[in-house]
Amino acid sequence: MPEKIGFAPTLVYPESDGEPMAETEKHRKVMIDIIDILEQHFQHLPDVHVSGNLLLYYEEGNPRKSISPDVFMVRGLSKKELRTYKTWEQPPTLDFVLELASPSTFRRDFTEKKQIYEKILRVKEYYIYDPYGEIEPDFIGFRLVDTGYEPIAFVEERLLSETLGLELEARDGILRVYDPAIEAWLQPSRDRVDIAETRAAEEAHARKEAETRAAEEARARKEIEAELVEAREALKRLQTSK
Repeated sequence: MPEKIGFAPTLVYPESDGEPMAETEKHRKVMIDIIDILEQHFQHLPDVHVSGNLLLYYEEGNPRKSISPDVFMVRGLSKKELRTYKTWEQPPTLDFVLELASPSTFRRDFTEKKQIYEKILRVKEYYIYDPYGEIEPDFIGFRLVDTGYEPIAFVEERLLSETLGLELEARDGILRVYDPAIEAWLQPSRDRVDIAETRAAEEAHARKEAETRAAEEARARKEIEAELVEAREALKRLQTSK
C-alpha cells in the first residue's frame, strides 16, 4: 500500500487583527500622510523601510505576541512589500514608531505598548499623538537610552527626531514634519499635487495675461505706425500742394 502524503501543520501568523485601520477619519488621514511623507523623504535610500498599520510579531512560534504600530520606520530593511513583520526574519529593532492616540486607546499607548516598544522591541524613538487633543499630553516623544525611555524635550514647539533627522510639530490637528536640512516643511503627495496644480494654473494665467498684454502692445504699435504713416502722407500732400 503506497504511503500517503499529507501536509504538516503550519503555524499561522494572521495578517490582520480584525481591528479598524484607524479610530477616525482624522486619525487615518494623519497616519497616511505621515507614512507618505516619510516614504518620499527616504525614497532614495534602498535600505530604509517605512510602513504602518502592519502586524508585527516579536516572538517566534507565538502568534499572540504581536503589535501593530500606526507608523514605523526601520533601517537595514529593503523596500519590499511586507505582509507581516517578524522580528526573527526582519531587523528586530525599529528606529521610529508613531501611535495615534484617542481617549479609548491612550492608556494602552502609554503602558502596554510603551513597555513592548521599550523593553522588548527596543524602539529607538516612540511618539504618541492625539489629533483631537483630547488627552494630556496630546503629543509626546520618547528616546531610548541605557536606562529606558526618556521624554524628548520640545524646542520651539517641535520635537527633534534623531532617527529621522526631521522635526515634528503638532498644530491644529495636523502633525507637521520639518526638514532642517532644506529648511522646509515636507508635504504629503496629495498636498504637493495640489500645490503643483495651483502653481501651474497661476503660471498659465500669468502667461495668458502676458500674451494679452503683448497682443495689446502689438496692436497699439500698429495703430501708432498707421497714424505715423498717415501723418507723413498728409505732410507730403501739404508740401506738394504749395
